Amino acid sequence: MRKQRTIQDKIKVSGVGLHTGRRVEIELAPAKENTGVVFYREDKDVEIELSPESVVDTQLATTIGKNGVLIKTVEHLLSTLFGLHIDNVFISLKGEEIPIMDGSSAPWVYLIRTAGIVEQNAYKKTIIVKKPIKIKEEGKFAALIPSKEFEISYSINFNNTFIGKQRMDVVVDEHTFIKEISKARTFGFLKDIEFLQSHNLALGGSLDNAVVVDEYGIINEDPLRYEDEFVRHKILDAIGDLSILGMDIKGKYIAYKSGHNLNNRLLRKLTSDRTAYEIVSNPSREKSVGDFVWEPQGSI
Repeated sequence: MRKQRTIQDKIKVSGVGLHTGRRVEIELAPAKENTGVVFYREDKDVEIELSPESVVDTQLATTIGKNGVLIKTVEHLLSTLFGLHIDNVFISLKGEEIPIMDGSSAPWVYLIRTAGIVEQNAYKKTIIVKKPIKIKEEGKFAALIPSKEFEISYSINFNNTFIGKQRMDVVVDEHTFIKEISKARTFGFLKDIEFLQSHNLALGGSLDNAVVVDEYGIINEDPLRYEDEFVRHKILDAIGDLSILGMDIKGKYIAYKSGHNLNNRLLRKLTSDRTAYEIVSNPSREKSVGDFVWEPQGSI
């Protein structure tokens, strides 16, 4: 179990929202212990605290909301905060969507590390998965099973496309997040862009903030950052979605063709079953619960 952390200095940045296409200003500020990650719509004077129930839309991105006030595409920033162990931060913005930056977490990693990271005195709570929880739907699958670490095993399958089948297994910590996950960009198919934009989606998308794929390969001039960048970005998204629990995680997330909707439903299913998890807030208790061994009985 580790101590909580926040940022040392404020971070101010502006950028374009991937789906709204609107420019938005955003500020990240240090916060006291046990504050958590709190969003504030400055133009609406509404604070939104994170929980699985604060997610109100999962179409192509994760949107949180309160009383009809929305903040869209939070997953990349949340993924960065979780990956860098930034637990307490106050995020204010004038607009309804987090800037997409370059489509990955890399710019956020740079900004946060430049601002500095401060360790605080209180311990970070950990949620320990004690039995398998799963969601299956239309050939898609997402599950959380017991593990002594936070692990992810993710598989994607885009048959008859340049992407094809990809799989990655990773133990998520600060080092692996920065080196193996953070630079993976969001992606989409050229054939879908006109349809999405006709439905007021992907209005801010460009080759500067997404990998665009046609039937022959990627149309970006810049090469892929990883050979399997597509599945790595899905892991980046999943980390952001799972971080909405507001705790460190001891468990293994397994996914096949999952997305924001299944991820959020998985969290809701987990937190609705008190026998499926335990929350610990001190190191001695974490060690005793961490010694729990789950023996699989058949398939999950």
